[in-house]
Amino acid sequence: MDTADFLAAIARDGAAFADAIESAGLSAPVATCPDWSTADLMWHLAEVHHFWRTIVGDHRDSWEGYEQPARPADQELVAFYRDGLAVTLEVLRAADPLQPNWTWSNDHSAGFVIRRMAHETAVHAWDAQQAAGLDVALDATLASDGIDEFLTHMLGDGAADAEPVGGSVHLHCTDVAGEWTLRPSEAHGFEVTREHAKGDAAIRGGAGDILLALWRRRDLSTVDVVGDAAVAARFVAHASLD
Repeated sequence: MDTADFLAAIARDGAAFADAIESAGLSAPVATCPDWSTADLMWHLAEVHHFWRTIVGDHRDSWEGYEQPARPADQELVAFYRDGLAVTLEVLRAADPLQPNWTWSNDHSAGFVIRRMAHETAVHAWDAQQAAGLDVALDATLASDGIDEFLTHMLGDGAADAEPVGGSVHLHCTDVAGEWTLRPSEAHGFEVTREHAKGDAAIRGGAGDILLALWRRRDLSTVDVVGDAAVAARFVAHASLD
């Protein structure tokens, strides 16, 4: 996928997110984000968009000094979010993907932010659709890229209470291109290669289903697990998603 694809996804899924929140109402519970209402979810995504358009738009080299906007009243929240989405798209469309700016990753570029916002928005649109009683699948091509982004940037050293995975894991999308093999590495958690190879555990399924399992939105029972199921379970539990 390229920058234009990510920007189109932000526009599409950003609008779908707001539509789903309006359908659900602002007081509905969000099962995939425990203790949050749909209003809380909308505020979260609005603030995330605000933060990253500030970082990119101001070419900031640090997050320090960022001022969070005040949370609007619930009756103003949908308009606040939709207006912010439009500004976010304007800022990101104007940015050179190679522009240097602060990020929490080892990729300090606007391109990283554009890709991250596409996936943040898509997964939260799915959260909102679930809260509204809508079972809408993630776009498979975007989800495959989301798996790649997750494996590249989200695994890290793992959650503080994570057990050692204890084996290698192969991920295999069955609907679109996408295969990865992960082997434990003392140097940096995992060595990730984009290849077909045998792992101690294999996780197979549609790209959207695998991505949702990695983000712990869905149980591993929604995909096919071959080999050592305990390795697969520890792998999915490994990442810190805070």
